[in-house]
Amino acid sequence: MPNYLSPGVYVEEVESGSRPIEGVGTAVAAFVGLAERGPYDEPTLVTNWGQFTQVFGGFLEGGYLAQAVFGYFLNGGSTAYVVRVGSGNGNGNGDGAPPPAQAVLGNYRVAAKQLPAGKADEITVEVTHPTEENAPEDRFTLVVKQGGKVVETHTATTKRGKENVVTVVREKSSLITVEEVTGGALVKPDKTTAVLAEPTAGPPSAIRAEDIVGDVADRTGFGGLEIVEEVTMVAVPDLMGLYERELIDLEGVQAVQTAMIAHAELMGDRMAILDSPPGLTPQAVKQWREEVNYDTRYGALYYPWIKVADPAGEGTVFVPPSGHLAGVWARNDGTRGVHKAPANEVVRGVLQLQSGVTQAEQALLNPIGVNVLRSFTGRGIRVWGARTLTSDTDWRYLNVRRLFNYLEESILNGTQWVVFEPNDEALWARIRRTISAFLVNEWRKGALFGNTPDEAFYVKCDLETNPAESIDAGHVVCEIGVAPVKPAEFVVFRLAQLSGGTSLVNE
Repeated sequence: MPNYLSPGVYVEEVESGSRPIEGVGTAVAAFVGLAERGPYDEPTLVTNWGQFTQVFGGFLEGGYLAQAVFGYFLNGGSTAYVVRVGSGNGNGNGDGAPPPAQAVLGNYRVAAKQLPAGKADEITVEVTHPTEENAPEDRFTLVVKQGGKVVETHTATTKRGKENVVTVVREKSSLITVEEVTGGALVKPDKTTAVLAEPTAGPPSAIRAEDIVGDVADRTGFGGLEIVEEVTMVAVPDLMGLYERELIDLEGVQAVQTAMIAHAELMGDRMAILDSPPGLTPQAVKQWREEVNYDTRYGALYYPWIKVADPAGEGTVFVPPSGHLAGVWARNDGTRGVHKAPANEVVRGVLQLQSGVTQAEQALLNPIGVNVLRSFTGRGIRVWGARTLTSDTDWRYLNVRRLFNYLEESILNGTQWVVFEPNDEALWARIRRTISAFLVNEWRKGALFGNTPDEAFYVKCDLETNPAESIDAGHVVCEIGVAPVKPAEFVVFRLAQLSGGTSLVNE
């Protein structure tokens, strides 16, 4: 307390008795897969489809990453991290293609970006100078042609700023890159035309399961996602695509999916969204599920594959459902809350299912944790399952596991102020008030079961949970119990036939 010596009025700021806990985000997806271009070395944040195409390019023939991210944003996703895999194959840039062609124009090096196979016609860059009077001395134009047609025009200068040629091309061009060549003053390049023979880029011709798993130290694969705390769901849509093209066998698929599950369990705050193999019947999926025998509360499996429009070619294409389902999870969290099971929701952008599933066939799959997508007349294609892959009935439902992830992470982040505070009854009371206030809000949202807060949860932090031995060891122990709401998975209406004239009112 300050030592006041002069008479007067003083104002002091004091902390309130409790500090509110803010709920963490629950709908941040992470996708690992094959892309046209982009960095390999670390997860990259994208918040819309345009950002993804700017960094990683568009739809890649034979790859499913772009389709998954597009489906994610289409179905309500808003934030995602993307990790590109496929480098290190020993073929130049790692995509089975030589480095992009380039040319030096004055103080600038111009290089062609990679494009998907079939779109990589010869690219030429022409430097032109303005013809109008009083034009700035440092202004010039890059005319980019592909297949003989003008497709891009970039007017820029050599001056630093937003009109600098490097900045303009980086922000607006999908075909070329420009960088300064060190040495000498920057001057306007002479009028000339440079040919950039764009190499074709396609999916890697050789890739291992280890490339997808990656390593946290190198920030590669989904191992690199350990540095991103915000992620709550992980998907690898290209895994089954690689299996479909016989680049990875079923053992490799199981190795990657097992590593995904291990990653989610290690982090403790995210879920692995798994795809089933393509082209399987319900009976074959049941057999495959029993063979891989995953048992985890941190994973969910979806079947079958979905048919969507194919922007990379013509007509339609079947793709793994994980990306679209991640978007459904995000949309459900935003409209209803993480406590609501992400099921009985329409999957946007789906034209057809690869395999229709009857009610009798789903009865084989639902008990073993295979979440089915089904088509209902007049109601569209919907998610018709909300289970994890665990045999533990306490964690059977997906929304229960995700609700606890949300509660645990929110409480963890919101109670960091407790560390190194005096460990006494006053601190325990503040902890109880802080956590109780947070859980009351969750109960009011419908996340917890019970008519009153006392029925929905309890918070215990007192002498019983903190004996002298615990205090001497520097521990503060707070026990929290919550009653999560569980989905109405089986709705039963019991109808009885009454005899004519029978009174409906019991005597």
